[in-house]
Amino acid sequence: MTRCVAPCDIVLVGVGGQGILTIGELLLHAALDAGIPASFAPTKGMAQRGGFVKAELRLGADGVGPRVCDRGADLVVALERSEALRGVRFAKPGGSFVLYDDVWAPTSVMLGAARYPDRDAVVRAIEAAGAHAIVLLPADMPAIGGRRAPANVVALGAACAVPALATVLDVARVEQAVAARWPRASVTNVAALRFGRESVAGCASRVGLAEAWKAQLGSSRERELRPGVDRSGSE
Repeated sequence: MTRCVAPCDIVLVGVGGQGILTIGELLLHAALDAGIPASFAPTKGMAQRGGFVKAELRLGADGVGPRVCDRGADLVVALERSEALRGVRFAKPGGSFVLYDDVWAPTSVMLGAARYPDRDAVVRAIEAAGAHAIVLLPADMPAIGGRRAPANVVALGAACAVPALATVLDVARVEQAVAARWPRASVTNVAALRFGRESVAGCASRVGLAEAWKAQLGSSRERELRPGVDRSGSE
């Protein structure tokens, strides 16, 4: 049965190999399983790994097309700092912008032909668009089950804490989609999802995940935080 819910428009941006499309697919499957109308429009750049990737996801919008207009996204999720700037134009005033602050310097930057943006400049651009910035730092990714948590699943968890998405889609549905996608690693990936969500839930401004996690749940050896991010994770 189709459910009538308030629409939630989402734009996802990043580079190939980060698992940005996986985030969209998981949300799409979770929404359809819940009977929520949904459309998904992925766009890939010329390079499969390292090229620009964007996806537009519309939840609760039945029969109005898959595209999200400029300044129309309730939620933007970016998994790379410079590519986040491409997502700023979609941010709706009063919406939310989850930035996983990974750095994949393009060729022009490596050759010295262009400058790479600093984090504060990207956050200022997000806030100038009227959106609320939530910044996830690679150094805050925890070790779960003996390996670093996949950044895209942590970012998905953070997105699930954003009110515009949380009021439309129950996080339990997303957990089910994550467990179904990786049945042999369901415990690790669901833990990563919960880490992202619980670290952001209730925070009024951009956060460092390590500090928020420790404040809410306390530290333990199982939650030991290690620097870096495992790009070979759940993509």
